[in-house]
Amino acid sequence: MHGSSKFALSNNTLETLRTRMKDKVQIGLLSVIAIALVALAYHQFSGGSASDASSVVASNSIAANVDPSNPKTLSDKPFDPMATTAEPVDNTPKTTVNFKEYEHDFGNIKQDSENKKIFTFTNTGKEPMIIETANGSCGCTVPNYPKAPIPPGGTGEIEVVYKPGKQENAQTKTVTVIANTEPKETTLRIKANVEKVPGADGAKAE
Repeated sequence: MHGSSKFALSNNTLETLRTRMKDKVQIGLLSVIAIALVALAYHQFSGGSASDASSVVASNSIAANVDPSNPKTLSDKPFDPMATTAEPVDNTPKTTVNFKEYEHDFGNIKQDSENKKIFTFTNTGKEPMIIETANGSCGCTVPNYPKAPIPPGGTGEIEVVYKPGKQENAQTKTVTVIANTEPKETTLRIKANVEKVPGADGAKAE
């Protein structure tokens, strides 16, 4: 008897749960239908298109299925307060550098010529100097820098080759050296007055 009573009680409980779930589903469907009808009526009177109405219905259907008590339904990705604010930490030991010259003027040069300048520098800090890269401000200015670390007190050279191509008149170009120095970037500058070669053809280089 007791076993059959428990079984009957379990069946009654399941039946009650099923009834409640059906009621919730029906209420949800009725809500979506009501929203759809309101949206269609609104767009019909306001001159909106059917696709706009469908978008409204879809967005409202999604909103209706969101359960505020379940954080996973609000966002698939976990909230990470450091995701957008954290920056990579550079733990590389810092040093200082001093260039003998930071600027060079080639003076008057010809179009399509090749002009070289060597910038000499000294690691004036207490840590090895490591040059990450050196970038010219345009393709006509190409730097060549040492890849091996420069020890404290050591010296190095950065060779800059400037090819003006069809450029004319006064020109100023820069080379940005990025290394484990303070500051991280050092700017070198070259200048020249490019004289046009008579009879030379071709477009001007930037």
